[in-house]
Amino acid sequence: MLRTIGKLKDTRQVTVEEMTALFVHILVHHVKNRVIINRFMRSAKTISRHFNEVLKRVIRLQSHLLKQLEAITKNLTDARWKWFKNCLRALDGTYIRVNVPEVNKPRYRIKKNDIATNVLGVCSQDMQFTFVLLGFYYLVDAGYPNGEGFLAPYRGQRYHLNDWRTGHQPTTPQEFFNMKYSSVRNVIERCFGLLKRRWAILRSPSFYPMQTHNRIIVTCVLLHNHIMREMPTDPFRELPFTENYSQLAGDLIEYVDASDRWQTWWDAMAN
Repeated sequence: MLRTIGKLKDTRQVTVEEMTALFVHILVHHVKNRVIINRFMRSAKTISRHFNEVLKRVIRLQSHLLKQLEAITKNLTDARWKWFKNCLRALDGTYIRVNVPEVNKPRYRIKKNDIATNVLGVCSQDMQFTFVLLGFYYLVDAGYPNGEGFLAPYRGQRYHLNDWRTGHQPTTPQEFFNMKYSSVRNVIERCFGLLKRRWAILRSPSFYPMQTHNRIIVTCVLLHNHIMREMPTDPFRELPFTENYSQLAGDLIEYVDASDRWQTWWDAMAN
């Protein structure tokens, strides 16, 4: 795909396969530059040049690797999602820690004094990303009100899946709605968790320029989708999900304007 669609070509000394191996090794392990130099027996200049070249070519594949957005239909066989006809899937944000110049740190400072950029993602029920946006705020969690196109759980009611694993059964329409809601919405949390588990470069700050780091984040999303499609057996998916992989601190998206029309639709759905 990198050759045919991305137009990546061999050089006199480095093949596309070696460029790709070098690139993926950096994303997966996030090791120091000298480790890459010793492993691939290439100069720092060569490594940097080919890393950025592959990065550019992977970005070109986004129309092929981002999953097409499709609304939930009444014919869907997944029992968890059939309650949410016309839903365009689950949405949430996460933080990716970054290194930025001292003068820019106030723009990127979050809770617990971490320096991070925020990433907005939408994923399908099979944990493939359909949309990703960096540095901005968009099914949503209790940190969101109901707004145009956004459907959140009821506040003050049982919400997280752990609330239902002790044998507790919903006693109100609102609790029943939240139970069904949490069973589908946690797919985006698991998707972000798997993304960070897969790519070490997303779990600690890198020293790439911010523009390059943003491209790296998008590239990790695209490669995640490719793996989900092409690898029926994925050892990372077999590991237990932990919320520590999906969030650094707190809720990210909090300011969608509320809408009375969506609140009414929400109540009708619960009842």
